[in-house]
Amino acid sequence: MGKKKEPEKPSTAWQGTYGDMITLMLCFFVMLYNPSEIDVTQLATITESLQMNQSETVTGGMSLSAGRLADLGNTISSLPSVEKGRSLGMAKKKAVSLFAPDIKSAKITVTSDERGLVISLAADAFFDRGSARLNIENTRETLLRLSEFFNDKDLIEKNRRFRIEGHTDNEPVDAFFAESGSEDESGNREIYPSNWELSAARAMNVLHYLADFGVDEEKFSIAGYADKRPKFSNDTEEGRAYNRRVDIIILDEGHF
Repeated sequence: MGKKKEPEKPSTAWQGTYGDMITLMLCFFVMLYNPSEIDVTQLATITESLQMNQSETVTGGMSLSAGRLADLGNTISSLPSVEKGRSLGMAKKKAVSLFAPDIKSAKITVTSDERGLVISLAADAFFDRGSARLNIENTRETLLRLSEFFNDKDLIEKNRRFRIEGHTDNEPVDAFFAESGSEDESGNREIYPSNWELSAARAMNVLHYLADFGVDEEKFSIAGYADKRPKFSNDTEEGRAYNRRVDIIILDEGHF
């Protein structure tokens, strides 16, 4: 009787590809966690230790060298969306903390959108109806906190730019203010033919006070949008109140 043929040993070729895949996943998630602190030498050592157990005849997969690791880490670290998100996230935390009294009293809201980080001033808390003159007696402390925020070292070092936008509801400027106007402290009449002029004047006056309190006005721009960019419907008084606002924005790079 002939010798019984032993079954062939199963191939271990898959282990090479599997080991490289696990190494790649490990390196990738470590770099996502904190790409700036990757120890490339240690990761290369891990790669070598995994490969030592593989047969010399095993093929497949691609080893990850230290040079490739460094390049991949640098690429992830330099992604603009990662850096911008981290920077604006820190700025938002500082704003929420600094403006806590104003947020509680509904003078200010802090949000973010495609423009960047948005600090909205409730117009009814800062201005009289139909007027662009700031109620400085009631808002001085808030304006001082705003100037402190825009002088933050991190914002200055990152060369951030800011825009002040004036917004109104869709109600026309009252005939009283359009025809006779109100008077400022110097006796000069405020005459605003439409909400365009009123919204721009409010943004401009906020900038003037912030500059008086120490911000670098060269980093700012102003815009007036009248009622053309409402946040809520103008069909209700509550919606119109939210739409009467001045937005101060830490601009995303795409909106300079």
